[in-house]
Amino acid sequence: MESVSNNKDIRDLYWQEESGVPKPEDGKLTQEDFFSLLTEQLAMQDPTKPVDNDQMIAQMTNFTMADSLNNLNTNFESFAANMNSSQALQASSLIGQDVLVMGNKAALGAEGAVSGVIINEQSVQDMKITVEDQFGQTVRTMNIGTNQAGNIEFGWDGTDSNGNLLPPGNYTIKASGRVGDETRDLPTAINRHVNSVSLASSSQGVILNLAGDESVKIGDVLQIGKS
Repeated sequence: MESVSNNKDIRDLYWQEESGVPKPEDGKLTQEDFFSLLTEQLAMQDPTKPVDNDQMIAQMTNFTMADSLNNLNTNFESFAANMNSSQALQASSLIGQDVLVMGNKAALGAEGAVSGVIINEQSVQDMKITVEDQFGQTVRTMNIGTNQAGNIEFGWDGTDSNGNLLPPGNYTIKASGRVGDETRDLPTAINRHVNSVSLASSSQGVILNLAGDESVKIGDVLQIGKS
């Protein structure tokens, strides 16, 4: 029996490189890819059961919508980045100014002065402010007396109970008072000095770096400048 043989691998007779539908390098299908798929579908359809026109239009509509949504997401990301940069540029004008932010942390600078606001929602008696150093030791107590509801501005000259000027650093300001028969802690907001501005992620927005190694979002600022 006569036989025929050659060096060609039998797999070469059956395995051929696919053509027709491009393979995107980035793993994402574009609108051109969708239309290539649709063309392949039409070419491979059963002649006895052609694709329904409404079904084909629906597929084309879905492909177009998917591509439009992808472009919309890309444009939105670019818009968000531009907005974030614009906010950072505007926030840069705050460098060197004081901003009022909620909290009880105060950075005593070389000028030796701290100011802020006590958030008082109702009439309070025997109101007082206590200043603590970084070790939690009370260095100054100021009695304010009775105050009606409203924001109460206060100032501390940076001295202790004996009138001695305290060194620069971080201090804690606590306010309390008596409401009826109950003594309550009262929320405070402190004027803080802005040292620099940072551009964080789009979800965080612009960050203000304050004196005393603390950072806050620009949206947390209650007031710009001291009143």
